Amino acid sequence: MKTALAAALLLTAALASQAQNHNAVLPYEPLDGTAADGSSEYLAAKARWHDELAAFFRADQQQFPAPGGVVFVGSSTVRMWKGLGQDFRQVPGIVNRGFGGSTLADCSLFARDLVVRYKPRQVLVYAGDNDLAEGRTPLQVLESFARFANAVRAELPNTRISFISIKPSPSREHLMPQIREANNVISAYLNRLPDSEYIDVFTPMLGTDGRPRPELFRSDRLHMTDEGYRLWQSIIATHLPSP
Repeated sequence: MKTALAAALLLTAALASQAQNHNAVLPYEPLDGTAADGSSEYLAAKARWHDELAAFFRADQQQFPAPGGVVFVGSSTVRMWKGLGQDFRQVPGIVNRGFGGSTLADCSLFARDLVVRYKPRQVLVYAGDNDLAEGRTPLQVLESFARFANAVRAELPNTRISFISIKPSPSREHLMPQIREANNVISAYLNRLPDSEYIDVFTPMLGTDGRPRPELFRSDRLHMTDEGYRLWQSIIATHLPSP
């Protein structure tokens, strides 16, 4: 256990240092298909999420978000937040770029496609539980988040980066040890990264028995109810910029 913790702390320090290096730009191919290194990982992800990326591109063509807004990016929990803009109506420029079923690894690959291109003053990312469900380790989740932060900071050094903790879904209760560990190492990483923060939704979503609060989740025991989103709104609102 001590060896694993020491390894996590060493990796956290190394990744934080890397994320502050603005010259470290990760592989990227823009949505229009120009100028890329053609990495197989990126191209495979782009093919997998073709329809979702195309929908975002069409939305941008109709009305491109003004710079200086707030981008939410991540998995289905973000995508299904239909009232996102209304819930944070006091904050101008809310942009939802959630794509259901995505992983933090996907978010890191699409950081420029879904974040950098909008030049936001803040980005909030929610992902990681799908990574763990697919068999990735907490350290691999941390590494994906660090790649995401690195890609954002490489071009937007003044953009605030916020990570919304991995939630304790009842259907993934068997992964609770890994969820806790991933949250802990990402929180430690963010403590070393300037102008960033860890937003804890994990703890408020647990009951007095230490288990996920069932009223916050739909019948699939994975996605959230309106009550769950109200809880998130109350927590996240305090972390958003003033109008």
